[in-house]
Amino acid sequence: MVRHTVYTIKQASARTGLGAPLIRAWERRYGVIAPTRTASGYRLYDEQAIKVLLAMRALVDTGWTASEAARAIGEGEVAVDEVAVEPAANGGPPTTTAAAHRARLIDRFVAAAGSTSPAETEAVLDEIFASGSFEAVVDDLLLPAAAALGESWAAGRLSVAAEHAASGAIGRRLAAAYQAGAIAGRTAAIVGLPPGSRHELGALAFAVALRRRGVGVLYLGPDVPVDAWVDVARRTRARAGVIGVVTEADRESAAAVVEALHAEGVQTVAVGGAAASPDLSTTDGILLLPPRVVEAAATVAEALGRRS
Repeated sequence: MVRHTVYTIKQASARTGLGAPLIRAWERRYGVIAPTRTASGYRLYDEQAIKVLLAMRALVDTGWTASEAARAIGEGEVAVDEVAVEPAANGGPPTTTAAAHRARLIDRFVAAAGSTSPAETEAVLDEIFASGSFEAVVDDLLLPAAAALGESWAAGRLSVAAEHAASGAIGRRLAAAYQAGAIAGRTAAIVGLPPGSRHELGALAFAVALRRRGVGVLYLGPDVPVDAWVDVARRTRARAGVIGVVTEADRESAAAVVEALHAEGVQTVAVGGAAASPDLSTTDGILLLPPRVVEAAATVAEALGRRS
């Protein structure tokens, strides 16, 4: 007869490093675990529940919201065995190799870019995309890899040509993911960069994430003139316009786009990116998006009244 180990909530807390109130909250709010009960009503957690809790902790520790982590685990987008590890043998807090694995992949990607070998670059990108769903890799692997390219170029470790080639490889993967995303019957959101802005990987990644949520997205690309934004908004009757504001130099032109979309009557005008802030508009109602792509997409989807 096979005996299955079960743990009280106190033991589960010790094994996962999570407080008992948080474990109960995740159970109640997200249904990620369903402990059995003793005759006296005390919760008992099996090994699978411990793995799920460890996976939730690992994802939340790397910046996921608890609701997004629970959804990804529940829908099978993230396999708990890939992110959860056993607690430290010495009784200390549990550890995860996820961060170290991501750092190694990013280092390898930059090294492949420096080799100017398309085969090596594509091979590492294959590994990055094989690490999980798009939502699981975009914020913690793909965009950090793109940022690492820029940092290596700025430090003189990577040539302009090598940086452009590797960034182009990322862009092609994102474009393919955008094309593969669900296409709704009507354009609900237009996404792009303001005049003069050309750093488009973040905006394109956002467009992919939003489209994967079932939102009808039209990605306009980089360096879009103000009058073109207005024309597209008028033609599509889009209910949301999302402008990427990547650098301080983009702020003035982004503000012009925001004001023009407000004047056109677009219901939700949102800005995101490293240089985005609510003071880009003198008109009330600008939506400042969170820095992580997955959370930003959820925010816009919710604003549009869709299930997030």
